[in-house]
Amino acid sequence: MMCNRSHGTQLYLEVPSSCLPIVYSPVYNITFMGLEKLHPFDSGKWGKVIHFLKEEKLISDGSIVEAREATEEDLLVVHTKRYLNRLKWSLVVATITEIPPLLCLPNFLVQRRVLRPLRTQTGGTIMAGKLAVDRGWAINVGGGFHHCSSDKGGGFCAYADITLAIKFLFERVEGISRATIIDLDAHQGNGHERDFLDDRRVFIMDVYNRYIYPGDGYAKRAIKRKVELDWGTEDDEYLQKVELHSEGALNEVRPDIIVYNAGTDILDGDPLGGLAISPQGIIKRDEIVFRAARRRGIPILMVTSGGYQKKTARIIADSIINLRRQGLIGGNEDGEVAEDWILGSRASPGTVGH
Repeated sequence: MMCNRSHGTQLYLEVPSSCLPIVYSPVYNITFMGLEKLHPFDSGKWGKVIHFLKEEKLISDGSIVEAREATEEDLLVVHTKRYLNRLKWSLVVATITEIPPLLCLPNFLVQRRVLRPLRTQTGGTIMAGKLAVDRGWAINVGGGFHHCSSDKGGGFCAYADITLAIKFLFERVEGISRATIIDLDAHQGNGHERDFLDDRRVFIMDVYNRYIYPGDGYAKRAIKRKVELDWGTEDDEYLQKVELHSEGALNEVRPDIIVYNAGTDILDGDPLGGLAISPQGIIKRDEIVFRAARRRGIPILMVTSGGYQKKTARIIADSIINLRRQGLIGGNEDGEVAEDWILGSRASPGTVGH
């Protein structure tokens, strides 16, 4: 049910049942005269994930949901006008994205080649939030800009897509009044933490390398389940902690939606993450989170967040394929997976097994 006070948005349009709740647009990929190579981030990884999923016949062009760009009106649900105006300065965007040469370029180019892809990924996360509620699960192949809050960007994150997706659901979808964020990127998710610092409707679990960016002590106060990792943490310890705390978080508070920030910068060798998780460990991690959601019938929205090596696109695709093989996400031909999940999510808390 739509609330009358909400602005008209193009992000909550009906999606045909023939589409999988996997959201993507070719606009996601940032290509800009080679400048994108100055940041360690693989700014074309989203398109590569889709390429691998098509190769494996998991998706086709007609079965994915085309992301739409978030408009200024959409962004103002969370962002201040002042912050959005600051993005009209190339220096500000260069600082947020950590690509210094952008400051020398006219802002109309920066808007078109850098911010439009990020706005489209942000629209994709908002769309995927609604799809997750409708279908039981959804994956935005981009998004996860967890260092951005309502009035401040940083760490390659210019828009607060996680906060936006949750606020949209709270305002527009009946029965969605509690959310749990499970943030498993290698970095602390200080953006959504600052946004939801005093909001009791949002439970935040964050598992991150304690020694790296952003080290935001103020934002840490919003974390209800904080798991701080040491340099070089490996699979066994990591997966044990993810399982223990995911189960614990979902037993402590039963949300109406889980937003899962599935960063792949935990991968061994990542130049910024500082952890030592194997590709198989990442695939297992995603399975643990989806299984915990599925068992409880709680809708889950996954975003892909950080990951700074060329091989991360293959790992994300392999993980999505594994979720399909495990029956944790459905294909076109088996609507019963979504049906089971949605029926489960509508069951009363007392009827859900652990």
